Amino acid sequence: MDYLNKSLFEIKELLESGKISSVELTKMCLEQIKHTQNINALISVCEDFALKTAKRVDEDRKNGKKLGALAGIPIVIKDNINLKGTKTTCASKFLENFVSPYTATCAQKLIDADAVIIGKANMDEFAMGSSNENSAFGAALNPKNTMCVPGGSSGGSAASVSAYQCFGALGTDTGGSIREPASFCGVVGLKPTYGRVSRYGVVAFASSLDQVGTLTRSVKDSAIMLEVISGQDKNDMTSSAEKVPNFSNIKSDIKGLKIGIAKEFFNENLNEEVKKSLDDAISFYKKNGAELVDISLPSLDKALAVYYIISSAEAASNLARFDGVRYGVRAQKFSDINDLYFKSRSQGFGGEVKRRIMLGNYVLSSGYFDAFYRKAKKAQKVLKQEFSAAFSKCDVIISPTTANVAFKIGEKSSDPLSMYLTDIFTVPINIVGVPAMSIPCGKNKDGLPIGMQLIAKQWNEEMLFRFGEIFEKNHKEAKNV
Repeated sequence: MDYLNKSLFEIKELLESGKISSVELTKMCLEQIKHTQNINALISVCEDFALKTAKRVDEDRKNGKKLGALAGIPIVIKDNINLKGTKTTCASKFLENFVSPYTATCAQKLIDADAVIIGKANMDEFAMGSSNENSAFGAALNPKNTMCVPGGSSGGSAASVSAYQCFGALGTDTGGSIREPASFCGVVGLKPTYGRVSRYGVVAFASSLDQVGTLTRSVKDSAIMLEVISGQDKNDMTSSAEKVPNFSNIKSDIKGLKIGIAKEFFNENLNEEVKKSLDDAISFYKKNGAELVDISLPSLDKALAVYYIISSAEAASNLARFDGVRYGVRAQKFSDINDLYFKSRSQGFGGEVKRRIMLGNYVLSSGYFDAFYRKAKKAQKVLKQEFSAAFSKCDVIISPTTANVAFKIGEKSSDPLSMYLTDIFTVPINIVGVPAMSIPCGKNKDGLPIGMQLIAKQWNEEMLFRFGEIFEKNHKEAKNV
C-alpha cells in the first residue's frame, strides 16, 4: 500500500489500528525527502529527532498509553519557528548557524500531541517574499512543475506537503504566505484569526499581521492540526482566550448559509481560467443550497499599499535587533560600532529584506510618518469596518486566492512591484485579522493548480471548514488537483 499519498486523517486511523508503525512511516517520509530533494523544500532534516520520537510513540502505543491527536505523524515546520537544539535560519545568511535555545509554543503543541517533527521548511528570507526565491539556501521548487515557484513565503512547507514528504506542515502568514503557496502547490492552506495561535518563538516579520497556520492535503487535516496548535499562551499577549472548538467535527450541510461575492475581488486582473474555476465553485455552492449575496468592499484596492506600509514599518523595527553584536553574522573587519552595524547587516541580509527595511524606515521617518504610516492605519480601520459590514450580510466571502497560477522561476525577480501584486487578494485578510483558507478548485490548461479563498469573520474557522469540506468531497475538480 502507498501510505505517503494518504491524508493526515487517513494515516492517523492506520497508525491507531496498528496497520503501520510510526517508525515505518517516518522512514518512508525520510526516504521520500531524499527522493525529492531536488525541490529543495527543506533547509534541514531532523532525522535523529524524528526517529527517536517515532520509536517512543510506537512503544507508548504498544503499552496502551494515551497519545495525542497527531501521534506518530510526520510534520514539517517552517524555518522561522524555533525548535530547541535545531537551526532556525529564517532562510537568511544572518542566521545560517543559529541554533534555537528554546521551542516555539506552536511547535511545543505539536510535540505535546506526539507529532513527529521531521524537518524545517525552506522559505523566503525572514518571510519576505511571494515566490520562495529570496532564500539564502536557494529557491524551493513547485512539485507540480519544477520550472515554477511554489509561492512564498511558506513555499517550502507547501512544497513538502505537496511532494508527500510529510502529512502536514506549519507555515506563517503575514500577507498571504500560507494561502498563496497552497494555491500554487494544490494543497489546503489556512490562516487562522489573528490571536488564535501563539506567535511565541516565531521570528517576527510584522507582529500585528503575522499568524501561524497550517498546510495540509485536506480540509479535515487542517481542522485537526488547528485544534492542536490553538489556544491562549501566557508568553504571547496577543494570543486570545477565545475557546478552541472541536474543529475536526465538521458540519456537512451549508443549506441556507450565505456566500458573499464582492465585485472588487473579480477585477480585470483576474486570469480567465482562474475566473472560470471560481465561477464553477460559486455555481456548486448555489446548487448545494447556499445563497449568493452581493457585497461591496470599496476600499479593497487600498489594501496592498496599506499592507506594504504597515508590514515594512514593523519589519524595520523587528529586524533592528539583528546588528551583528548579539547573534548571527558579524562582519570581520570594521572601524567602529556604526561600521559594525552597517557591514554586518549589509553582509547578512538579502536584497528583498534590505528593500523592506529601507521602505519601513522611510515611512516611519520624520516628515513622512503622517503622510504614509498614519494614513495607512486609518485606511486599515476603514477596511475593518467594511469587512464587518459585509459579514453582517453573509457567512463566508469567496474570492480567488491569486489572480494567476504559479509563475516561472525568475519571471518576476527583477520586478518587485509585479511580485507584490501577486498578494493582492490575500493581504486584506491580514489587515483586518480574520481567518481565511485556500483550497484547490481546479487546474489550468497546463495542469497547474488553481486555488479559491474562503474568508470568515473572526473566530469562525468552523465555517471555513464547513464550506471547504463539502466542496472538497463533492466537486469533481477539487478531487483531481
